[in-house]
Amino acid sequence: MVRSSRLTAIAVVAGLGLAGCGGGGSSTGGSAGGASGSVVLGSLVPPTSYAANGAGWANESLLQQAVYDTLLHADPDGKILPWLATEWSWNDTKTVLTLKLRTDVTFTDGTKLDADAAAKNLLRFRDGTAPNKSFLAAVTDAKAVDAATLQITLKQPDPAMLTYLTQAPGLMESPKHFGAADEKTNPIGTGPYLLDTGKTVVGSSYAYTANPNYFAKDQQHWKNLTIKVITTPATEVNAIKGGQIDGMNVIDATTVAQIKGAGYTVVDHELDWAGLAIFDRGGKLVPALKDPKVRQALNYAVDRAGLLKAAAQGNGTVTSSVFPTYSPGFDQAVDQYYTYDPAKAKQLLAEAGYPSFTMTLPQVPGLGQVQNDLLKQYLGAVGITVKYVTVPLNNVIADLLAGKYPAANFQLQEDPTAWQEANFLLTTGATFNPFKVPDTTVDGLVKTIQTGSDADVATATKALNKYVTEQGFMAPYYRVKGFWAQSSKISAEPQAGNAIPYLYSITPAKG
Repeated sequence: MVRSSRLTAIAVVAGLGLAGCGGGGSSTGGSAGGASGSVVLGSLVPPTSYAANGAGWANESLLQQAVYDTLLHADPDGKILPWLATEWSWNDTKTVLTLKLRTDVTFTDGTKLDADAAAKNLLRFRDGTAPNKSFLAAVTDAKAVDAATLQITLKQPDPAMLTYLTQAPGLMESPKHFGAADEKTNPIGTGPYLLDTGKTVVGSSYAYTANPNYFAKDQQHWKNLTIKVITTPATEVNAIKGGQIDGMNVIDATTVAQIKGAGYTVVDHELDWAGLAIFDRGGKLVPALKDPKVRQALNYAVDRAGLLKAAAQGNGTVTSSVFPTYSPGFDQAVDQYYTYDPAKAKQLLAEAGYPSFTMTLPQVPGLGQVQNDLLKQYLGAVGITVKYVTVPLNNVIADLLAGKYPAANFQLQEDPTAWQEANFLLTTGATFNPFKVPDTTVDGLVKTIQTGSDADVATATKALNKYVTEQGFMAPYYRVKGFWAQSSKISAEPQAGNAIPYLYSITPAKG
């Protein structure tokens, strides 16, 4: 799914629902201390579930944040901030996390939020049906030390745990509502808004009113909030031209000019990397790919700037790294490590003993024919023959994770933490290491990231970024630029590691 917890941008496209239209634009919201006016936002998807233990995130984060609070917040750069939990600390082994909770928060059914309620939510999410339930797989227990003190015990350190508590795993639902007949459609949280089920059309349009008892009035900007599900570029453009929505992620970058022409501001952000994802680094299907020189040759063979211009209309930034710019491991020299150098690619292939070979790759629907054609052209020019097999969209991820292909022209996420990035892409057991190729250097650096001090983690992350780039683990072309469109009535900041801004970062425009 789309990042923050997406597998790929393609997977989200496959899961889109039906679009909903109608409704008018909004008046400007209130300032700190009280909600007023209304705002209408767009969403690519409806909520997976309004039961907190089944909730999704990424493109549906607005829908969840409207009614639920999370234990912690993340600012637009991904920095962890206090929220329902005001402070936290780890034990020496980083396997016990202790959090102090606010004592002035109540659920919308009148139940008081306390550490016992928080513990029950965490364990229920771990054992529930949410797409990202695995985020809490390391949690062995969660319990209340006292009414305001929550203790979470892990079977092993998880450096992303604080980040997870800013997302779906940190959503807090009233324990009295657990298992209710309407739990999946009628949320009972502590959030800034109440779902108005009478005005909501499930799957199409979700209406909310300000929670009169919300503890943080400065983040409750509107009296009324509406989130419309819009799934096609044409529907989105029409809604924007008609002033029916105030903010939404742009579905198709080619519509940006039309959206700007309608008087909307377009804010860009980079979320994923597009490139040749090299899976068969052990040489099972294509023996040549086991040699780092061959993988380096793949990186030198492609014209990243040309691909960016032709396949993405220039909407992105050329890169050689799978780590985002906001990662502690980011290094400008590593980011621009590979240049377009077909002669060097040929030299490396010859040195490796593979001056020519063939790869059969999947032709992934949704990525565009231009990218596939150019890759075939660039690799063919240095002696590598590419043969494509068309794979149905619904089969793409399953086929890749089953190890059916040595590599793929693909688009994959950049994660907020190095730990997440490594376990998604680089470690022996990583999701997108389908051949489970081991690497002792990677494992050693990731172990330091898991257990080391902050300084050790930063050093190890830089070393990991440099190593996997130089070894040609992947062949990124560019970071893909996404867009958020907003009317003159609102202002939003893109969220590091997430497909859309967080609701608390969408505010009334000043002036």
